[in-house]
Amino acid sequence: MSIQISAAFDSGNIRVVAIDGDTVDLEIVKDHESDFYQWFHFRVTGAKGRALTLRILNAAGSAYPFGWPGYKARWSADRESWRMTDTDYADGVLTIRHTCQMAITWFAYFAPYSMERHHDLVSRIALAEGVTHRQLGTTLDGQPIDCLTLGEGPKQVWLYARQHPGESMAEWWMEGALEFLTDEDNAVARDLRARATFHCVPNMNPDGSLRGHLRTNAAGVNLNREWHTPTPERSPEVLAVRNAMDETGVHFAMDVHGDEAIPANFLAGFEGIPSWTDALGEKFYEFGRRLAAHTPDFQTELGYDKSPPGRANLAMSTNQLAERFGAVSMTLEMPFKDHDANADSEFGWSPIRSKLLAHACLETLASMIDDL
Repeated sequence: MSIQISAAFDSGNIRVVAIDGDTVDLEIVKDHESDFYQWFHFRVTGAKGRALTLRILNAAGSAYPFGWPGYKARWSADRESWRMTDTDYADGVLTIRHTCQMAITWFAYFAPYSMERHHDLVSRIALAEGVTHRQLGTTLDGQPIDCLTLGEGPKQVWLYARQHPGESMAEWWMEGALEFLTDEDNAVARDLRARATFHCVPNMNPDGSLRGHLRTNAAGVNLNREWHTPTPERSPEVLAVRNAMDETGVHFAMDVHGDEAIPANFLAGFEGIPSWTDALGEKFYEFGRRLAAHTPDFQTELGYDKSPPGRANLAMSTNQLAERFGAVSMTLEMPFKDHDANADSEFGWSPIRSKLLAHACLETLASMIDDL
């Protein structure tokens, strides 16, 4: 039986260059109207019992080639469990080696979070007691922008994920957060709902998610560079969410992402905004310290460089919300590799660990919500 490769499905992305025996040459397809690419997701059939060598030839030209060293591709036979497989990067080529045990084997940059699962999540959470669903707007492809609101407290908390669609761990995190917040047997969740109102946008970029993009929407626009002046033509997703935030105000905001290169979970803050104060910044730093003390799946040593005074990019959501609302605003980054300080040699960073990190974040928030 000959090997067959397909990416013609929700979030699929790959192009076949050549198949020679058990060696397959591939290329990742660029985001539409953009030069960004790094996300891949495809299936292989006709290879049961065969030791495959899958070579992604254009890895060197990807958005973040410095993220490939030390990275391991994910594979699955059932699309539920995603394990790491032998992967190396040399001479600009990412090589994935895997012996297929089943009739169909799936490969991806990280465990995918499909739009079908997104709709299942939104529908399930919308049925929970005390939850209100709103469609804030539509994308350029006509998909809904879903927001789930719960809680009765005065503090306004916004949780939003997947501005960059290929960072699928972000929506796994959101699934964990929503399950935590709607658990009637969870005393911490009940307390949080009494002290805060949560507005949750599980997927900021449905178009890019469905299309198999790494970083952009249907127009090839990076949504996390649109928060200063979003427009209906370029970034209706950001415009809809920011308008809703203007209606409620924001005390605390977390923008959930994934990072290609750093093998750790970390936070990025709003240093460099024009209205920075040490008092507001200390609340952000204290959240990070408490989170690191609460879970071995978080640390504060590794992360991004801080913007110098007055030089923050207000087109990025974390900076914009801190400046616009005086919010304790932050970006959570999770790894495509692993959280090396608490590594898992089989799964690496994974969906379940993303969900559990959401629980830890909310438990940490509960310890300081009144001080925001």
